[in-house]
Amino acid sequence: MATHADESSGTAILCVECQNGVLGPAAVLPALGRDSTTLIATLARLLNAARAQGIPVVHATHEGNLGSHQPGTARLWRALAPATAHWKHGAPETQVVPELLDPADVVLPRHHGLYPTLDTELIPILRGYGISTVILVGVSLNVALPFTAGHLAQSGFRVVVARDAVGGTPPEYAELSLAHSIAMVAELTTTENLIAGWPGR
Repeated sequence: MATHADESSGTAILCVECQNGVLGPAAVLPALGRDSTTLIATLARLLNAARAQGIPVVHATHEGNLGSHQPGTARLWRALAPATAHWKHGAPETQVVPELLDPADVVLPRHHGLYPTLDTELIPILRGYGISTVILVGVSLNVALPFTAGHLAQSGFRVVVARDAVGGTPPEYAELSLAHSIAMVAELTTTENLIAGWPGR
């Protein structure tokens, strides 16, 4: 399934966890960092084109868990909790990758949860901007993006995923996730199709 998302009005780009501690040189999940080496350049092109159209860019980041108790039962937390224990507001690892950040962007950090929409301000803020279509990009196709896509779709948003602007590990699993999970709740396209479909392009 593909789309051109040719109407930019009512559209926002949601960039999930494209931060130094996830995609930077000291990625907390090294395999994800290695398998997403071309992602930043693709994202930068897409985000710059979106800003030129007046499409808001929202960055959902993770700033580490608050409190000393185990945040959940997921195996992922057991792996990440020690590696992210020092993450605090303003820490380098929590900052959006510089190539992807513009002063006009909205940055919404969270301190809990496996994905950025559950029990956070994100969905109310999207609605406050009058957003009906969310272009979902970032990482990862292993956990955060499938949950986010499903939650947004369940909440009434049209969800579009640029398949070359998302990452997961290993690459063959990322393709399976797009084909057999993401495609069930979102429209799949490419950055080229998105940019070409915007007015004046």
